Amino acid sequence: MRQERASSPSVMVNAYAPGSGSALDPADEALIARRTAVLGSPYRLFYRDPVHVVRGSGAHLFGPNGEDYLDAYNNVPSVGHANPAVQAAVAAQLGELNTHTRYLTDGVVEYAERLTAKFPSPLDQVVFACTGSEAVDLALRIARRHTGREGIIVTRNAYHGTTAAAAEISPSLGPGNPIPDRVVLVDAPDPLRGETDPAAAEDFAARVRDAIAELERRGVGLAGMIVDSALTSDGLWLEPAGFLARAAAEVRAAGGLYIADEVQPGFGRLGDWWGFTRHGFADQEFVPDLVVLGKPMGNGIPISAVVGSADLFDEFGGDVRYFNTFGGNPVSIAAASAVLDEIEGRGLIAHASAVGDRLRAGLREIQADAERAGSGAGLAAVRGAGLFVAADLVAPGADHTGAPASAPAPDGDAALAVVNGLRERRILVSASGRAGSTLKIRPPLVFDDRDADRFLDGFAEVMRELG
Repeated sequence: MRQERASSPSVMVNAYAPGSGSALDPADEALIARRTAVLGSPYRLFYRDPVHVVRGSGAHLFGPNGEDYLDAYNNVPSVGHANPAVQAAVAAQLGELNTHTRYLTDGVVEYAERLTAKFPSPLDQVVFACTGSEAVDLALRIARRHTGREGIIVTRNAYHGTTAAAAEISPSLGPGNPIPDRVVLVDAPDPLRGETDPAAAEDFAARVRDAIAELERRGVGLAGMIVDSALTSDGLWLEPAGFLARAAAEVRAAGGLYIADEVQPGFGRLGDWWGFTRHGFADQEFVPDLVVLGKPMGNGIPISAVVGSADLFDEFGGDVRYFNTFGGNPVSIAAASAVLDEIEGRGLIAHASAVGDRLRAGLREIQADAERAGSGAGLAAVRGAGLFVAADLVAPGADHTGAPASAPAPDGDAALAVVNGLRERRILVSASGRAGSTLKIRPPLVFDDRDADRFLDGFAEVMRELG
């Protein structure tokens, strides 16, 4: 039986549709034709007019004719495109050794010690893989083996990966991606529609309890719940603080495991090492049972991980032989070690907090200016933490206070107009959320004040143009 899901504006928000944009450069048109011929229909390009890039540096990408694009979207190169320290570490390791983890090597142990030291107890062990999808897949296997049950709870527009197991818990992949009976979807808290602290945390916990009961009714039982700690694909919902901890308490009370997906919010993105720490109570740390890491971990070199307790890993590893040929290989470990060096040595977490505050303050000024001018462009609910920023585009003239009776209608078309208006100014962002109406602003952590000012100037121009 197929799971009910929200309608999606397209298989991928902000996807290029041939023939829908302006006239492309003939060389780019030829390259797109060649790409389509050999890569086929599963692949997508971003933007009404696709961006052709040939190199990157810091928070910038460059086109074949030297065009400078401000990258306000990519979290994979977390410490910057073509980071010199990562380059040097990878090149040096390639010249020495690259093999699997069944030989005794120093680097993987040293990195694992550094990484697990950044987590609260009992998260003291790590298993490496190559991609976030692989890590999610492994976390699900551990949860299902530990509980002896199959059911998983995810948020309604979640994205967790592209393996068969990860895709079935990723409803944001679109209506053609089936969600099986062993997965139940829950609505994320939405302050834009009046779900505010403290009621939102309790309401979300109640939805999780209902989902647990539904899994029992279907005869599969609860293995666990996995949530992106920033609810990125649901629209970047970070408040109210503690709502994920309340949900985790319900899951554990029913015998399941809580899995924090830190692939997007992790490694300093939100102004702290991990997104789940935002949800601890004043007198109590919030510690997931398993944590999944990926994308920014190696600055583009494939590496991912599952972090957990010795008890869970001993239970799983005692019965199941897990081996990933390239997971934790010396070259990937060298890249990941260099990323930690850069984050720590350059103070990038504090930097992300400061520049993110500047971005959000500037966006709120633009929002206030548009409202004073009676603009038709409805920018609402600027929010975020660190260098992860979101804003909703809503139907013009709506009350943006969040009162339930006046909940504004999301406007995905307006969001895409902003995304493409910025692209025309060589500023790259995208959109997310169930209606594709949430601007997703997620630059590399090296994004600086000058980059922020360029972004805000371009954003203000686009909003004036739309108004």
